[in-house]
Amino acid sequence: MSYATEKLSEEKVFKDPVHRYVHVRDRVIWDLIGTREFQRLRRIRQLGTTYLTFHGAEHSRLNHSLGVYEIVRRIIDDGFDGRPDWHPENRLLCLCAALLHDLGHGPFSHSFEKVFHLDHEDFTQEIILGKTEVNAVLRNVHKDFPKHVAEVIAKTYKNKLVVSLISSQIDADRMDYLLRDAYFTGVSYGNFDMERILRVMRPREDQVVIKSSGMHAVEDYIMSRYQMYWQVYFHPVTRSAEVILTKILHRAKQLYEENYTFKHDPIHFYSLFQDKLELEDYIKLDEAVIMFYFQAWEEEEDSIISDLCRRFMNRNLFKYVEFNPNKQMMDLMELMGLFKKAGLDPEYYLVVDSSSDLPYDFYRPGEEEERLPIHLLKPNGDIRELSRESEIVEAISGKRRTDHKLYFPQDILEDQTSKRAIKKKIREILGI
Repeated sequence: MSYATEKLSEEKVFKDPVHRYVHVRDRVIWDLIGTREFQRLRRIRQLGTTYLTFHGAEHSRLNHSLGVYEIVRRIIDDGFDGRPDWHPENRLLCLCAALLHDLGHGPFSHSFEKVFHLDHEDFTQEIILGKTEVNAVLRNVHKDFPKHVAEVIAKTYKNKLVVSLISSQIDADRMDYLLRDAYFTGVSYGNFDMERILRVMRPREDQVVIKSSGMHAVEDYIMSRYQMYWQVYFHPVTRSAEVILTKILHRAKQLYEENYTFKHDPIHFYSLFQDKLELEDYIKLDEAVIMFYFQAWEEEEDSIISDLCRRFMNRNLFKYVEFNPNKQMMDLMELMGLFKKAGLDPEYYLVVDSSSDLPYDFYRPGEEEERLPIHLLKPNGDIRELSRESEIVEAISGKRRTDHKLYFPQDILEDQTSKRAIKKKIREILGI
């Protein structure tokens, strides 16, 4: 028996709060779960700073990765096996890509990436293709197998049906994170009938299609996604925490570039600050490391970094007001001047943050971001794009919603011990 087809002597089962059980029978999958790089995902929260808004949101990228694997396993083993257009030799490739799709996420994921101009997908590929334990396991399948797994995750693999299981507008990744994030945040918005969707998924040439009888379950899924983005992922309190986190990292980098002497030397950040981040350094970064420095930097002489770290660690976050960049830019310019007079650096204490989401889109040829539409399989075998059949989806299709907020430290602006007149003027402009 080859390594690629080797089964464990007994099926391994993980208890899971969302899917009840995650089943592992393949030796390759079991070995991947045990690698250093996969286990690191225990130390990366799935939802970044959201735990400061929804206290239950402490679940990890590892939880989610196992969930995506389980959904793909069920789609293939329970739904696709024996159907036309499905080739069983793609099974292990799909399972490995599902399990490893988030392997390159860094601490506090997207905020961290934004500051240091990184892309977790690049690191996912580096881990899969580099000198790592994950690569060693995948190479045992076949010397080209790591490359194929990386291509599926990067959406460049030749078989688009395989790619669509992991990355499309209705894929295993999205289905798991909506259900999992709803569960751990305690909200009901993200719940939809996944069981029904799995039953009506069918392999079709270059993508997964949905039997038209399951259209209403798909409508429910799309509306769940819409609600989760605006009620959870873009929650203004979570965004406030992200703003402070981002500003801490910016400040630390600026101090380093100014040859500031840290009381607690940020050795884990050196390669980041120097734009020379090696894969090994990246793998050693996790949220425990970042939090250690934030706690240490509370004691720094620099008043900005110490204040921001105290705010983050103790959840003393910035407040916010709605902001319209088309109508209020003059107000923003005036506020920046007043903040300076009040002794507050507007670079760190007056921040515009924008959120934007496109809940569903039809195919737009030539656009950089792939938006493979959801297709329905009619009883006569015809294929129809979802928004042409569903009035609900048509109503939101292609419509991007964008929201802007202005963040600031209200506690300082309400402090009457200094700069009272200036702070009063600031409060008047902000309307607080």
